[in-house]
Amino acid sequence: MKFMKLGSKPDTFQADDKCIRYVASDLATDVTVTVGEVKFYLHKFPLLSKSRRLQELVLKAREECCGDINMVDFPGGPKAFEICVKFCYGMTVTLNAYNVVASRCAAEYLEMTEDVDRGNLIFKIEVFLNSSIFRSWKDSIIVLQTTKSVLPWSENLKIVGRCIDSIASKTSVDPANITWSYTYNRKLSVCDKMINDGMKCREKIVSVPNDWWVEDICELDIDLYKRVLTAVKSKGRMDAVAIAEALKTYAVRWLPDSTDALVSDVHSWRNKLLVETVVCLLPSDKGVGCSCSFLLKLLKVAILVGVDHSAKEDLLKRISLKLHEASVKDLLIPARPPQATSYDVEMVLSITNLYMMHIQDLYVAKNEARCTEFVLAHGSLLSVGKLIDEYLEEIASDPNLSLANFVELSRSIPEFARPVHDGLYKAIDMYLKEHPSLTKAERKDLCGLMDVKKLTLDASMHAAQNERLPLRVVVQVLFFEQMSQVKINKDESQKTSKLAKNNSKNSKSGVQLLPSRSRRIFDKLWGFGKGHIENGSSETSKSSQSPTSMIPGDTKSSGSSSRNRRHSIS
Repeated sequence: MKFMKLGSKPDTFQADDKCIRYVASDLATDVTVTVGEVKFYLHKFPLLSKSRRLQELVLKAREECCGDINMVDFPGGPKAFEICVKFCYGMTVTLNAYNVVASRCAAEYLEMTEDVDRGNLIFKIEVFLNSSIFRSWKDSIIVLQTTKSVLPWSENLKIVGRCIDSIASKTSVDPANITWSYTYNRKLSVCDKMINDGMKCREKIVSVPNDWWVEDICELDIDLYKRVLTAVKSKGRMDAVAIAEALKTYAVRWLPDSTDALVSDVHSWRNKLLVETVVCLLPSDKGVGCSCSFLLKLLKVAILVGVDHSAKEDLLKRISLKLHEASVKDLLIPARPPQATSYDVEMVLSITNLYMMHIQDLYVAKNEARCTEFVLAHGSLLSVGKLIDEYLEEIASDPNLSLANFVELSRSIPEFARPVHDGLYKAIDMYLKEHPSLTKAERKDLCGLMDVKKLTLDASMHAAQNERLPLRVVVQVLFFEQMSQVKINKDESQKTSKLAKNNSKNSKSGVQLLPSRSRRIFDKLWGFGKGHIENGSSETSKSSQSPTSMIPGDTKSSGSSSRNRRHSIS
């Protein structure tokens, strides 16, 4: 820390108690100055030789026949006044980053200028600020913190602005030339110690990252932090990743972990202001910088503390652009009254719809210049499709989740975003399990979301024995499973004669691959029991082209008995 010593005489200030200060001298004091709750018993001559304000106040007191001078709103209080008085007496005083701002404001109040006395206190403090304080990274931050206690004086004297500019300028310096960050220096000292202890360090000179400064400014109050980061961004030399890291570090530093602390009456206003400020400072390029996980955590806090609508909408748009990076845990946003569900499904639906609007814009604007972006968007759609299915499976067990919300969220992504329907099947199965009171029509609508042709073998085997599924769906599963097996056998039969012989054996046993209970359902509905098609039922004959077209005719005969034999392995 930089410091500056003024004066050479010994400090002869003494105190009777907390409220009385005086100068030990053979000469009797002839003026009393009250600053706040402290009375100073002083001598006129040294004071009047340095301060125009005291000259005027002493003259006014004499005219009013009053021996006391009262300074009610003195900047910096008794401590700053005492520094100024010691300077007037020529006593030794030490200026540093913690007291220089208050001293400068006090000197301004007392009008300790050059036209009163050459080499006066204002001049000396300005020299110290410009030659030492503003050149020091650490001292600039400390000084900026102290400016709040002497507002508006520190603002009017442009000390706040000069501190901010000093800090912002230093963040833009080439990281290779950074030597003043105390966070970074601690890392270097650890490396030095390892070398001194005989241990190897990979690199003696560790490369400094662009965001080396983010932790150092975290101690600033939110209003000063906002001004510093705004200045950093205005320089135009800091990338979005570093800005995002700074905001994340600050949010983690100041936002409490517990929900109770977030919404407490004591801190709710501060937390609301902090979140709104962080959102306001997010990089302008919405697709770069902050991770989707951080943005979603910020959204959860924003909802809890009740940020304004514009800040929340901004967050939703940013999240939608990076939705493919999210995890299911990130999307579990607690619902707020009057919502009855555990998680805010409508919020996730809003994010998904915004994401799809962005994707649609890319598809409409597809051209050679945006070919790469288009390909990346197609890949992200697959990730989002998987994410939504996993989210549906997570929330399906909520008894208060409406079928309408489940269906709407499922349909919010296009078909080609789900090349495999295993995840959707698991979600549907869970919803059926937790909502047994669904009507037949509702079960049909729910299962209609799923394409059984896109189920893997394991999922098909499970679905074929799942008693929670409507019989229509089970028949579809069995039909397409059989057709797939026939297709495989046909393809293989076109190979060598040896392979054709083996495939012939497989074709005879194709039905045997199905689970026994499911096979019995399949046999009764299609008449495949002994390897030929029976023509005893007109409905069954008609259904050979489409599994869905024959279902109405199966409910009275074999459907009910088959259902009694099915069971779930989920």
